[in-house]
Amino acid sequence: MLTLPHEPLSQPSWTRSHPSVTCAIKRTLDMLGAIVGLAVLALISIPIAIAIKLDSPGPVLYSQTRYGLRGKPFKIWKFRSMVPNADDLKATVTNEAQGLIFKNEADPRITRVGRFLRKTSLDEFPQFWNVLRGEMSLVGTRPPTADEVSRYLPHHWKRLNVKPGLTGQWQVSGRSAIKDFEEIVKLDLIYQRIWSPWYDLKLILQTVTVLLNRKGAY
Repeated sequence: MLTLPHEPLSQPSWTRSHPSVTCAIKRTLDMLGAIVGLAVLALISIPIAIAIKLDSPGPVLYSQTRYGLRGKPFKIWKFRSMVPNADDLKATVTNEAQGLIFKNEADPRITRVGRFLRKTSLDEFPQFWNVLRGEMSLVGTRPPTADEVSRYLPHHWKRLNVKPGLTGQWQVSGRSAIKDFEEIVKLDLIYQRIWSPWYDLKLILQTVTVLLNRKGAY
């Protein structure tokens, strides 16, 4: 198993910070969204926990170290959507994606309740706590795992010039249907180039539409 230190990984020298990192409007939006999200989480956590326990033995929550702004590690929490030993079984599942991501549309490790949680993104609600803490944003890049970051090429690091987000350019452009990591990197860099607080609001509204249509998620 790959183990990494609890500090930023080896990376190229960073340039000046992206404007979104220090934008007071974006941070205010994040805090307001996190408070609303955590309020909703308080209402849905018990029925989701019961459904998870009835469907599959094991913990209700799943935690994992991810890497955010400038490669800084942090721990995210999600409602568990896979069998408890999913990480150990990863090698037995075919990767249908290209590059430094792992995707399988019919991943047998996903539970019945977990598949519903993923399609609706309810599994990610605990991450509003990460947003409140400032480790994530409502809108940003997909936070990579340790095995992904350990294989980054120089141009991949550019996507970590902004905070990771609950949603982002790639989520509204196809979500899990996008199976090429380089395409995700391209979308992340497009987001950085055209970013504004108002564009964040646009992406949030588009995300709601995508979730209601349940497109591109599994």
